[in-house]
Amino acid sequence: MMLGTVRQWHWISSAACLVGMLLFAVTGITLNHAADISSRPIVVNLEYTLADAQLNAAQSLQGETVALPDTIRLWLQQQHGLFISPNKTGSVEDGEYYQTLASPGKDAWLAIDLETGVLNYESTDRGWVSYFNDLHKGRDTGAVWRWFIDVFSIACVIFCLSGLLLLIKQTRTRPSTWPWVGLGAIIPAMLIILFVH
Repeated sequence: MMLGTVRQWHWISSAACLVGMLLFAVTGITLNHAADISSRPIVVNLEYTLADAQLNAAQSLQGETVALPDTIRLWLQQQHGLFISPNKTGSVEDGEYYQTLASPGKDAWLAIDLETGVLNYESTDRGWVSYFNDLHKGRDTGAVWRWFIDVFSIACVIFCLSGLLLLIKQTRTRPSTWPWVGLGAIIPAMLIILFVH
């Protein structure tokens, strides 16, 4: 009965982890060879002088965690297709409002000179490989994705431990089990000791 339960945990966790493990394994390779993968970043620049009503709304901003006024945010969305979450905040310092807008695979920022009303926006899209690499690292992905990585990691631990229990149960019929497990531990340890400085 116990072996059946362990097998059940093992196959359920492996099924739940399958796509995620493939994603993390492939992006592990692309991260390891990031310098060898060429891409042409797409850069978008926007410069605009705010209308009086927009400038007045921007000039009312104060503090380190303030959201972009709706009038400016909605105008950027309607006129330029730039969606900025109303929950995203920036800061006001030395007469300038500044907001970072980074997301997986993309760096972006927006700045407003609160005296002249000049708005500058720049984004750099580094492509799909960079997008998936950033998902792997949890870079600029938000809280929900970070929670997913934690839950996924727990499922991977269950997969590994239930696999270990199955190996223990089947050692008698498969004598090469522990040499292979030992090799899987010794090779990384030796590589770290000899080559990682």
